Amino acid sequence: MSDRPDLRLCRSLLFLPASNERAIEKARRLPADMVVLDLEDAVKPEDKARARVAAVEAVSQPFPGLAAIRINANALWHAVDLEAVAGCAADFLIYPMTAAPDQIARVAAATGKQVLAMVETARGVLAAAEIAREAAGLVAGTNDLAADLGLRPGHARPALRTALQTILLAARAAGIVAFDGVYNRLDDEAGLAAECEEGRSFGFDGKSLIHPNQIETANRLFGPSPEELEAARRLIAAATGGAERWEGEMIERMHVEQARFVLARAREERA
Repeated sequence: MSDRPDLRLCRSLLFLPASNERAIEKARRLPADMVVLDLEDAVKPEDKARARVAAVEAVSQPFPGLAAIRINANALWHAVDLEAVAGCAADFLIYPMTAAPDQIARVAAATGKQVLAMVETARGVLAAAEIAREAAGLVAGTNDLAADLGLRPGHARPALRTALQTILLAARAAGIVAFDGVYNRLDDEAGLAAECEEGRSFGFDGKSLIHPNQIETANRLFGPSPEELEAARRLIAAATGGAERWEGEMIERMHVEQARFVLARAREERA
């Protein structure tokens, strides 16, 4: 079995510009479950070439968790990105603005890498079920999606709920992971916590992040609570197989598997 972290256990995906060497080195000491080295929106056009080289070099050395590179979809940089990352050590690639499954299939075929698809347009949401059949996971790109839908800045989250649930349904139907979008306000820990709570209540596995200060909140709220952990331990200890009564409820093998996954999310055992 691989010693690499399990994608299903990712609670926090920290995006940072691949052109920022100091941020990359700092990320090696951070508890993000995945570091995403960005070649797309976070990098100025004049810095694209330098960022590309830096990203490939950065993933040659291990991070505490998983490492991914977000490539460009824009034709100006897409082909050269694919050529550069094809032989790199990134665990995953991330493809932005995904609108159709063939985009993911082409990137996977060209690079030999598993690809996470960012769903951040109306077209992408409506094609999410088809995209999910080619992707290793779906990532909700909430900022671009809100802009594509013409939503008011600062008031988009309630209007995005149908789209977010559609993305999650598509991922689960395909048996893959799904990650919630970013929270933009850097000095609003309470707001971040509330959005993490909502994302987890929808069923998302984790959250995209844009600042290291957001990692602890995402890891804590997308991980199991102490009460959930204790309940999972009691259930596993009590289960003897088949359907049976436990603490006033009926449980069966499915519930034991769910309890083991709760422990895995707390890094207590493998899922």
